[in-house]
Formats: sequence, structure tokens, C-alpha cells
Amino acid sequence: MTEMNFEQARFNMIEQQIRPWDVIDQRVLDLLSEVPREDFVPPQHHNLALVDMFLPIGHEQTMMSPKLEARMLQALDIQPFENVLEVGTGSGYVTALLSKLAKQVYSIEIIPEFIKSAQTKLAEHRITNVTLEEGDAAQGWPLDAPYDVTVITGSLPLLPDAFKQSMNIGGRLFAIIGDSPSREVMLITRIGEFEWIKEVLFETDLPPLNNATEPDRFEF
Repeated sequence: MTEMNFEQARFNMIEQQIRPWDVIDQRVLDLLSEVPREDFVPPQHHNLALVDMFLPIGHEQTMMSPKLEARMLQALDIQPFENVLEVGTGSGYVTALLSKLAKQVYSIEIIPEFIKSAQTKLAEHRITNVTLEEGDAAQGWPLDAPYDVTVITGSLPLLPDAFKQSMNIGGRLFAIIGDSPSREVMLITRIGEFEWIKEVLFETDLPPLNNATEPDRFEF
């Protein structure tokens, strides 16, 4: 694909995938135009970067589809003064999007190869408000808490309570909870010291985070 084709494909992605999925936040639409998704996908999938699909990125992990990323950003309504926890750096693309909206992003990744790749890509795009940390955040990441926004980019069979406890009051958490093939995409908002509200946005499927907590399952 030539650069001109990528620009046309980006326009088509926004008009044919993103807007029809009820994404109307102009900040989000502008951001998707600004950050070139093709720069963050594995080279072998370069020409599929703007297609409506989950893309494999190695280590049995995938990138969300563009419309899911867009709905996530719209639901979280990130403000320029807010700190964000991202669990699962992956390709670094969502990290880059978050960095354009937030004050600071703390992105945690268990796979060293992803950390190195994301570090290079973010530097190429002159993104400096991201702290990349290698570690296992499947049970939570209190190190830089409290957070205004938490984004969990892989699914979880169960949501560990530590994530809710590390939220600021008024903070929002995006998570995909449940079992394949139908997991609930949730937005959780902390409205008091001991009170949270949960909104189910839609259903999707996404591979689980490494070391995600599994529920007790009965065997017959």
C-alpha cells in the first residue's frame, strides 16, 4: 500500500467502521486520523492495519479491532490532567492513543519483546509521557496508584478487586470480563470510597491476559 492508499484507508476506517459504531467524540475521531495505526502492527500484517479485525501480534496476543479501540476511548473520556494505567502494552498503539489524551500513562507488559518494540515505536513518534514497565499486572498494579483511568487490554475471566481499589473517586476502568466466546465489555466508575457503578457497553471476545485469575469451576 502506498501512503496515499493508507490515508484513504484511514478515512474509510473512520467513516465505515468507527462512526457507524456510534463513535461521535471528535477528539477520538481526530486522534485516529493523527496516529498511524500501520506503524504499530507487525510487518507481516501491515496492509491489514486498518481493517475491521483483531490482528495477531505474537505470543498468542492480539490487537483489538479499530472500532473497539475507538469505543473504549470514547467511553473513558480521558482528560488532559489524568493519569492512566494500561495493563498490557502489546503493540503500543493503544498506549500511543492514551498518551495523546492523558497527562501520564503507566503501561505494564509481561512480555519483554513487546516492551522493547513499544519503546522504539513510541520514541519514533516522540511520545514522552509514557512509563513502560515490565511486570505481571494481571492481579492489579498498585505501584503508581491511584489512577484516574485504567485500561485492561486483554480479557479477564474475573476482575480482581485490586483494580477497583486503585481507582481515584471519579475514576473509570475499562475491562473485558467473562469467558469465550461472549465476554462483557464493561465500564466501571468509582463514585465513592466503597461504591462503584458498572455499565455493560457490548459483548466481544479477546484472548485473556497472561496469568489472569480463573474462577473456581465445578467438574462433574
